[in-house]
Amino acid sequence: MKKYLSFFRLRFVMGLQYRAAALAGMVTQFFWGFMELMIFRAFYRADAAAFPMTFSATASYLWLQQAFLALFGAWLLENEIFDTIMNGNIAYELCRPIQVYDMWYARSIAKRLSEATLRCVPILVVAALLPEPYGLAAPASFPHFLMFAITLALGVAVTVAFTMLIYVLTFFVVSPQGLRIFFTSATELLAGAVIPLPFFPEGIRKVIELLPFASMQNVPLRVYSGDLSGVEMGRAVFFQIFWLGALVLMGKLLCRTALRRVTVQGG
Repeated sequence: MKKYLSFFRLRFVMGLQYRAAALAGMVTQFFWGFMELMIFRAFYRADAAAFPMTFSATASYLWLQQAFLALFGAWLLENEIFDTIMNGNIAYELCRPIQVYDMWYARSIAKRLSEATLRCVPILVVAALLPEPYGLAAPASFPHFLMFAITLALGVAVTVAFTMLIYVLTFFVVSPQGLRIFFTSATELLAGAVIPLPFFPEGIRKVIELLPFASMQNVPLRVYSGDLSGVEMGRAVFFQIFWLGALVLMGKLLCRTALRRVTVQGG
């Protein structure tokens, strides 16, 4: 475990060095957040009763989404891992007394946490200072805040476990570009990054909620505002735990199969 914590610390400290990139990212996220907020506001003014969430809950969802964008962005993948697989440097990883999957998982978690650490606090502070109903509202209750923290951790773990499948599947293709485009596009839509899942038609939403994508940002962001509570919240947490175990198991089995068959060309 110590060696994986070392990989985590090294990648986390390295990620904290990119402060200028974090500043530029925050400016972009503020602009994007305000743009989405105004678009939703226009729809709510037309017919607020037609929407499954209050505008205040939607605003909180959008600001939390921007604050924790680095934690849940399916597009936030490590090019270094793809290069390691494609150029044959995976041979060096196989010489180390480590599990490749566990090392990559620790690095991926650290990368997301480091980027989120630099960006989330300023966004949350500014969003909380905005007037109602445009700003970040307080949690629905203290128990909801505790469940928000728990589901946030589970959601990040599920997101990373899913991205690990993309890395592992790269062993079986000529180029990872197709995998990246397909999986990141599907994840952004089905995880609630484009629009919150409650806005989907009921039949489609019920199917999506059974998939691993709904266990990512959808759960913690809705728990915070109270949109998920009671039995529905318990069901959502169950699916988070289930998909975390299933994705990790699937990823480790695929990784073991891929590493047994890997062939490195050259000297």
